[in-house]
Amino acid sequence: MPEDQFFKDEIKKPSDFKFGAGVANVFDDMVNRSVPYYGEIQRMIAELAADHAQKGGLVYDLGCSTGTTMIGMNTMVSNDIKFVGIDDSSEMLKKCESKLKETGFTREYELVCADISNNVEITNAGVVVLCLTLQFVRPMHRAQLLQRIFDGMNPGGTLILVEKILAEDSHFNRDFITYYYNYKRRNNYSELEISQKREALENVLIPYKLSENTGMLKDAGFAHCELFFKWYNFTGIIATKK
Repeated sequence: MPEDQFFKDEIKKPSDFKFGAGVANVFDDMVNRSVPYYGEIQRMIAELAADHAQKGGLVYDLGCSTGTTMIGMNTMVSNDIKFVGIDDSSEMLKKCESKLKETGFTREYELVCADISNNVEITNAGVVVLCLTLQFVRPMHRAQLLQRIFDGMNPGGTLILVEKILAEDSHFNRDFITYYYNYKRRNNYSELEISQKREALENVLIPYKLSENTGMLKDAGFAHCELFFKWYNFTGIIATKK
């Protein structure tokens, strides 16, 4: 796994974060060192997906990046269920395709290069995963995306949502961010790396409060919504359609 040194050197002309070839190459190390309990979150997603996948229905991974979530779900979800991975980065999908082949991925699957904000069709969905993806969708498109997911789900369908969030009470935001940056320091990110990535993400990753996310899910029509993971400013939510 190539080490993430994407922000190691000083960047003279800062720009918004993009999931291009440079990020795709180090993404697995980046996300493992940047997201608390990432491995356990992936195991939980696979476990939940396995329990809620529907025979004859599809499993969607929206913002599938390098395929880690699909590979994890592949170990637990029945092999007769097709996976569909969608991402708007062709570089990420190339890495995903390579990893699926390396791990001996044998189930039927489809990889689609598309922007999920722009009317990507969701049909016959038994499970839809948004793992650290919705936070990158422009706020004006989020409710519409969740509505399309809900409408494209079969009865009993399940959405698994993992997000970086804001604290409900802004009083705690500063503390949670401090704890998070301490976590990154423990994973050997320098002050320069932390500050440059924060600046690059400032206009790209826009977190909501937990209540705002659950509110959107209920407005879209999801009947049941439950928290399954929480670490300071990271959360996992499962929601089902009647």
